[in-house]
Amino acid sequence: MAAVATSVLVYFGVLGAFGLVLVRIVFRDETRRARTPMARQAIGLSLLALLASGAGFVLTGAIMTGDASGMIDREMLGLVWGTTAGTALVLQITGLVLVIVGLCVPGVGDVVAAIGGTLALWSFSQMGHIAAIGSLWPKGLLLLHLAGAAFWVGILFPLWRLSGDREALSHAADLGHRFGQVAAVTVPVQIAAGIVLAWILVETPSALLSTGYGLTLLAKIGIVACLLVAAAANKLRFVPAMRRGDWQAAIRLRRSMAVEWVAFSLILLATAVLTTTSGPPSGVDP
Repeated sequence: MAAVATSVLVYFGVLGAFGLVLVRIVFRDETRRARTPMARQAIGLSLLALLASGAGFVLTGAIMTGDASGMIDREMLGLVWGTTAGTALVLQITGLVLVIVGLCVPGVGDVVAAIGGTLALWSFSQMGHIAAIGSLWPKGLLLLHLAGAAFWVGILFPLWRLSGDREALSHAADLGHRFGQVAAVTVPVQIAAGIVLAWILVETPSALLSTGYGLTLLAKIGIVACLLVAAAANKLRFVPAMRRGDWQAAIRLRRSMAVEWVAFSLILLATAVLTTTSGPPSGVDP
């Protein structure tokens, strides 16, 4: 349970921090009123992910020994360091430090932060069941899938902030409209990548109903469907009304985003369970 909890925090911290960096770069003009708070949020999320990744690493030692003493057993932790868990930790630390440094540096800082975020995101390809696949292209698909998720999570922070300020209503509407245009391309790509990855790991449709891994994956897909419904309402109803100056639409948008926050939290929990406690029914071999 502790390993699942730390995995959720690592996912949330990395995706949130990288997503904020992407949004700062892609929507530079639309987010100019929220750039400083966004930087602070990204740094805070990076620090959270750093702490959680360190905790997750020592918990791996406890899991391997079956005893809490494994968290401080230098020999066991040395063995863990030599596995993909050690590689993932190095990537996460390097990437997240670059995110923090980049956000503190003007000019090219966002580019540095984006490189760091990409490294941190790539660390997930060294963990879980995708890491057991020898081919590089599934790991590339995972990076693409997670980048789309990060972009979506990242937009929620500034959009939530701007939509709660009457004076920033037009900025919130412009940001929501521009994100909707970009998401019309990125979301289908993200979903397609997720479907291919699921097929690689599950292989047969019957495994979705006959294994714990498959049922958890189905639950995740169901939550994603709810998320897409909320996103569609934002794009087709609330944001257009906000562009017409309707303040009540901003209130409804924030309610819809609250649903998205809950959905993302459940998706991260399901992902942590899939990558931490259960194995894919396909029996993927290294």
